Amino acid sequence: MDYSSLKRFLLLATGTFLLLLFAHFSFHLPSNPPFSRSSPFLFHSPSVNTAKPASQNHETDIASHPLDPLTIQEINIARSILLSYSPFSSSPSSLTIHSLSLDEPDKPVVRSWKTGNTLPARKAVAVTRYKDKPYVLSIDLSTKEVVQLPVPDSGYPTMTIEDMMSAPWAPFSDKAFNATITARGVRMSDVACLPISLGWYGQTEEGRRLIKIQCYSAEGTANFYMRPIEGLTVLLDMDTKEVVEITDKGNGIPIPSSTNTDYRYAVTKNNRAAWLKAPNPISLEQPSGPSFTVSEGHQVKWAGWDFHIKADARAGIIISGLGIIDPETGTRREVMYKGFVSELFVPYMDPTNAWYFKTYMDAGEYGFGLQAMPLVPLNDCPRNAYYLDGVFVTADGKPYVRENMICLFEKYSGDIAWRHSECPITDMEIKEARPKVTLVARMSASVANYDYIVDWEFQTDGLIRMKVALSGMLMVKGTSYTHTKDVPSGEDMYGTLLSENVIGVIHDHFITFRLDMDVDGPANSFARVKLTRQATASGESPRTSFLKATRHVAATEKEAQVKLALYKPEEFHVYNTEKTTRVGNPTGYKVVSAGTAASMLDPNDPPQLRGAFTNNQIWITPYNKSEEWAGGLFVYQSKGEDTLSVWADRNRPIENKDIVLWYTLGFHHVPCQEDFPIMPTVSSSFDLKPVNFFEKNPVLWLPPNQEKDLPVCTATATA
Repeated sequence: MDYSSLKRFLLLATGTFLLLLFAHFSFHLPSNPPFSRSSPFLFHSPSVNTAKPASQNHETDIASHPLDPLTIQEINIARSILLSYSPFSSSPSSLTIHSLSLDEPDKPVVRSWKTGNTLPARKAVAVTRYKDKPYVLSIDLSTKEVVQLPVPDSGYPTMTIEDMMSAPWAPFSDKAFNATITARGVRMSDVACLPISLGWYGQTEEGRRLIKIQCYSAEGTANFYMRPIEGLTVLLDMDTKEVVEITDKGNGIPIPSSTNTDYRYAVTKNNRAAWLKAPNPISLEQPSGPSFTVSEGHQVKWAGWDFHIKADARAGIIISGLGIIDPETGTRREVMYKGFVSELFVPYMDPTNAWYFKTYMDAGEYGFGLQAMPLVPLNDCPRNAYYLDGVFVTADGKPYVRENMICLFEKYSGDIAWRHSECPITDMEIKEARPKVTLVARMSASVANYDYIVDWEFQTDGLIRMKVALSGMLMVKGTSYTHTKDVPSGEDMYGTLLSENVIGVIHDHFITFRLDMDVDGPANSFARVKLTRQATASGESPRTSFLKATRHVAATEKEAQVKLALYKPEEFHVYNTEKTTRVGNPTGYKVVSAGTAASMLDPNDPPQLRGAFTNNQIWITPYNKSEEWAGGLFVYQSKGEDTLSVWADRNRPIENKDIVLWYTLGFHHVPCQEDFPIMPTVSSSFDLKPVNFFEKNPVLWLPPNQEKDLPVCTATATA
C-alpha cells in the first residue's frame, strides 16, 4: 500500500477512538502511530476560555489529598521503579503497562485523614503484561517496594491506546485482506476500520489476545459508520498483529450511499431548509461569579456540598468523600465515600456471523476514561463551566494529559425547586418560589460511534442525580434491501431498515454504577420498603382498599438483590441504624429509579454470563476494596468468573455493615429512521434522595431570585 493510502487510512481509523483529541490542532499524521514507545507526548488545551489557570502546568502538580490521582512526577517515578523491577529489568521493551493509577489508601486511613495532616504513603497500582504474562503490582513510591497482587484466572487487562490504534491498520499488511477490499470495489485510501472486542465464546479463543476488525468506506463522508463493508471480519492476534482468519460473507451486499450522511456543520449548513430558523443563543450569566470553588485541583464546595473529584482512565469520573452541611446544625455529614461508573455492557441482538460477538464492555475492554474526549466549550458545557484535566499513561508508562475531560457548572434552566401560592379563599397574598439551581459534573466518552454523556448533579435539597445520555451515531448493518416491501415475509433483519441498504440493529446499553454509601458513617443497612394493597374491613370505611408500606431489612446479599417491577413497587433505603431524627426515624438516602431496562438475554448465553451484573438493577455487597469493577478486573476475553454476580453469590451479611450499592441504568434501543444518519440524544437517570436525613426540607434556606441581583442584558437584534 502506498504512503498516501496508509496516511488516509490511519487518519480515519484512529480518529474513531483518539484523534478527536487533536481536532483543535493542525498537524500531519505520521506514517507510524503517534503513540509509539519512542515518542512521549502531552496534549495542550485549545485557545478558548476554559475557566482554569492559563498557566496550569501538570508537570509541577503535587498531591494534597489521599485520593488525588497520580501526578506526572509520581507516574515517572512509578515507571522507573517498574522498569528496574525483576524480571522486567532484563527486557524493558517486553513490558506493556495497561494501567497505572493511584493505589488508594485503606478506607479507614482516608476517612480519618484531615486537611493539613501528612499524606498517607503514596502508592501506585500497575496492571501490566510482561512476555504475555499478566502482573498486578502495588508500588510504594517512597520506599520503592513492589508487591505482587492477585491476578484473575481468566481474561486480559483493558486494551491500551496503542492496541486500539495499531490493530485497525494491521490487516493492511495482509495480501488476502487487500484483495478482499479491492474485490468489493473500495479504494484502499477510503477504508476506515474499527477494533472490536470479541467477548468469549469457547476454548478456541483462549491462549492469546484476539480482536476482530471490521471496515467501512469513508468515500464522500466523515460519517463512515453509515457505509459498512458488510460481512467482512478479520480475526487478528493483537500482540503479533498476525491475521488469523478473514471471513467475508457479504459479497452480495452493496455499500450504502454517502448521500446526506455527513454530520459536520460546515458541510450541512448550506443545505438547511430555508423555512427553519435556528434558535437564538442562550447563555447563563453569573455577575457575581460561580458559587462553587475548586481548591487543590480536586476539592469542590458548593451550596453546602463538598466532594473530591478526579478523572480515571477506566471509570471516567470518580466522586469521593461526598458530604453536605446540615443547615440545622452547621455540621458536615457524610453521604457517600466513593461513586463511579463501574462497567458498561452493550450487547447487539444480531446472532449472525459478523455480529454475534458485538457485546461490548466499554469500561473494562476499552477504558471509559481513556475514551473521554475534550469537552467543547459553549456546546458540551455552558459558558460558566470550569474544566478539569486527566493524567493517564501510554503502554510504556509515559504520562500524558487529557485536557478538558471534566466540566463543572451551575445549571438553571427555569425549573422550580419549590413553590406555593395561596389561593384567594385564605385571604393570604403569598407567592413563594425558589429556583432550581444545581451543580453538574460532566464528562463525555466517545467509544467509536457512540457518545456517552455522564452527569453527576447535586441539588440544594440534598438530592444526587446520576444521569447518562446516549448520542453519536448508530452502528449499522449493510443490506441488499432498499425498501421494507423487499424484505421476505418471516425474515428477521434483527433491526429496522433506516435507509437504502442500511439496517439499524437492535441493541441494549447497561451502565452499572458502584456507590459506596456512608450515610452518617460507614455502618449502614439496606431496607426494602414494599407497597402492597390492603383491603379494608367490612364496614370500616367507604373505601375498600389502601396502600401499606412494610419495611424489611435485608440481612444478606441475596435478600438485597432487586429486579424492578412496576406492579410490585418498593422503596430502597440505605440508612444508618445508629443515627435518627429527633422523632426517631433512621437517617438515610433512598434510590429513586427512573425509566430503565432489564436484560432479556438467556442467563446462560455467553455474553450474559460475562454481563451477569445486569441480572438485577440493584445489588448490595459488603465493602471490599478489591471489588470495584462489576465485570471483573480483567474483562477482555473473560469468562464471567470474576463479576459482581459471582461475588454476591457468597450471600455475605450486610446488615449494619459498611455496604456498597450497585445500580444499573438500562436502555433498549430499537432503531428508527430519526436515528439516521445521527441519533437524537436520549437519557435516563436515577436519584439518591434524602429520606429522614434532614429535620426539614433544606430548600427553606435557599433565597429566591431578586431582579436587583440579576444582570441587565440587551438583545443585539430583535426577533
